[in-house]
Amino acid sequence: MARARTIANLWRDAVAAAHPEPAYLREADGEWVEVTWAEAARAVDEIANGLLALGVQKGDAFGLLARTNLEWSLFDFALALVGAVGAPIYASSSPRDTHYVLEHSEAVGVLVEDDDQRAKVAGSGVRHVISFSELAALRDRGRAYAAEHPTALDERADSIDEDDLFTFIYTSGTTGPPKACMIRHRNYYAMVQKADELDDRLTEPGDVMLLYLPLAHNYGRLLHLSSAYIGFTIAFLPDPLRAATELPRVRPQLFPSVPRVYEKIHTAVVGEFEDQTGAKKAIVDWALRVGYRVSRLRQAKQPVPATLLWQHRVADKLVYSKVKARLGGRLRVANAGGAPLSREIAEFFHAIDILILEGYGLSEVTTAATVNRLGDFRFGTVGKPLPGVELEFADDNEILIRSNTVFAGYYRDSEATKATLDDEGFVHTGDIGHLDEDGFLVITDRKKDIIVTAGGKNVAPQNLENELKAHRLISQVLVVGDRKPYVAALITVDPDSTRDMSDAEVRKAVQGAIDSVNAQRSRYEQIKRFTVLPREFTLEADEMTPTLKLRRAVILDHFARELADLYA
Repeated sequence: MARARTIANLWRDAVAAAHPEPAYLREADGEWVEVTWAEAARAVDEIANGLLALGVQKGDAFGLLARTNLEWSLFDFALALVGAVGAPIYASSSPRDTHYVLEHSEAVGVLVEDDDQRAKVAGSGVRHVISFSELAALRDRGRAYAAEHPTALDERADSIDEDDLFTFIYTSGTTGPPKACMIRHRNYYAMVQKADELDDRLTEPGDVMLLYLPLAHNYGRLLHLSSAYIGFTIAFLPDPLRAATELPRVRPQLFPSVPRVYEKIHTAVVGEFEDQTGAKKAIVDWALRVGYRVSRLRQAKQPVPATLLWQHRVADKLVYSKVKARLGGRLRVANAGGAPLSREIAEFFHAIDILILEGYGLSEVTTAATVNRLGDFRFGTVGKPLPGVELEFADDNEILIRSNTVFAGYYRDSEATKATLDDEGFVHTGDIGHLDEDGFLVITDRKKDIIVTAGGKNVAPQNLENELKAHRLISQVLVVGDRKPYVAALITVDPDSTRDMSDAEVRKAVQGAIDSVNAQRSRYEQIKRFTVLPREFTLEADEMTPTLKLRRAVILDHFARELADLYA
């Protein structure tokens, strides 16, 4: 009988492999400290036995509310060993959002990082609230339990079926509260196995990855599982703002990120290049010309002439290497996901010998469906389908995906499941796109109204719009922020309600309404700036449909200047 494709078995196999390199790197007293596979295995076993001692049952949901830390990762594997279902919550989530996940998933407990996170779960009704500082006591209890019940953990792990649920991934909808994608053990196992099926592997045993992406996100979760499956080392960085400082210290071969980070690096590097004068400026300009020539040839998969290759090596020594040193100097794979990366920025980095690979996927297909490869990439696309992934296109060019990573549906929401997952097993993504002549996927539009910020966060605009429109002064709202660094809003006010008010009074009242809505939102969802438009949206201007729905693209075109001012 074939071994069950469960995350419990994935972890046990990783431990049995006894990789010589460290499993993880963690910060302690300002230094990066190695954690061996044996140390990680002992911690996971003791936490898992501690969960058994608490009475956590197979199929129980358990929340995880913390930043990207080793403790999160170890606890997740412990949940997998006992057959519990992880319910991750973003560390930046508001108390309201935290309560929603815990209550909707019917969680019996939650792991919290500190007292601030503990305060968010107060009154949620979960039976077990365990902070990082209490993990040592849980491990003590686990050791005692294992001494009395030495076979209990293996028996529980062996009882898990690959069709059992491994985790919920909560994803924002266009309206209403977030939906919980049900991801089975075999879904994530198949997802990590895609690495074996690629001709051009992106990761290798012994690699080091600097990871700041939230583990509550499906991509961060995949990377943490992949490290155990493949055998590379993860350096956990809880604070993403410190990535620039820690890249040279960790010197990773792998750095997954969101486009916003690369955009900031691009801005800084271009600014420095432009500040050069005299001979230094001439060298930089020459190096860029060489880099772009080599980049064009490599993009076309054409050989680089020997003379140009020699020039490229000289340019690397004089210019490119100084930029690469900021990223640690050993970077082999830089990934971008969560939001589109502009082609111009990708080509600039490639010209200075840094290849950034974009991919595409969604929680409903357990993370990734397409990816650019080291030897097969095309800027402006999200790559070719992964092995075993089928792409089809609806009549309106909506992208449909079918694979062994497709989720089991939305928890406690059969209607939404039917709208997304069809009878043939295809996920309707809500994104519009096509395959180019060489099989690379090009995404051209978003059928859904979901905003994906430059930081890769998903924001449902209609939720914010509907709450703001409940204010008596506000008549219409268009929330914006797709590919932008923060969420903003175009607002119209009711002429009758504001007739006797000054502009300053109107703005103050609107600010009050926004503050009220923001108070119930996680930071990344909050409206940072707004403008009050001089008129309401109208049918006559084609800014509304006959059923009075806003035509987003038309409005953004008509008020392009006001929109630009919001991000000036």
